[in-house]
Amino acid sequence: MSKNKNNLIKSKSRVQNFGEVFTSDKEVNNMVNLFSHELLRPESRFLETACGEGNFLIKILKQKLSSVASNYKKNQLDYERYSTLAISSLYGIDIINENVQTTIINLEKIVFENFLIFFKDLKMDYKRSINFILKKNITHGDALTLTTVSEKLKPIIFSEWSFITSSLIKRRDFSFKHLIETRPFDGFNLFSDLGEKAFIPEPVKEFKPINFLKVYEQK
Repeated sequence: MSKNKNNLIKSKSRVQNFGEVFTSDKEVNNMVNLFSHELLRPESRFLETACGEGNFLIKILKQKLSSVASNYKKNQLDYERYSTLAISSLYGIDIINENVQTTIINLEKIVFENFLIFFKDLKMDYKRSINFILKKNITHGDALTLTTVSEKLKPIIFSEWSFITSSLIKRRDFSFKHLIETRPFDGFNLFSDLGEKAFIPEPVKEFKPINFLKVYEQK
């Protein structure tokens, strides 16, 4: 499949079957600029419910990593910590599995390329943890039915990642359906992290805190 000249579609069949039309770079920039102040915080969370190949998430991640670099580029462990926090704050859903895999690859590439601008020692634990988080956060699912896309439909589950110390991260899994039932869904924000009063449902599963560079050990 190939994109047309303006890169807004991959094929007519995908437009007909899934309504897939990619957003132009200009529109991505205009929309992301509306909340640019939030991109200074690596922990601010964003969800794209039809992420395609990750155009919105890529733009958000680049700005988040720029902020991380400006503060932590002289200390590798700090950079690893806050870049992990930045990537763990991004969520995506797409009904086409090819798009899901492409988004994961695109975001992962940006993380590692930015890391290598400042440091040489790209640890395997860091790489595996970033990949693990992305595979949990970028989901092959249907945002309308709130279920995964598979032979046996299952509820979409998202993980909330929170640092509880400088090195320990805690994971809690929530049903996407319950999240939006108990809190009005207003676009990009997924979990409340701005201090406003909001009811968050009980997680479907909680995990013991673990070093953020070993998070991939939690299957």
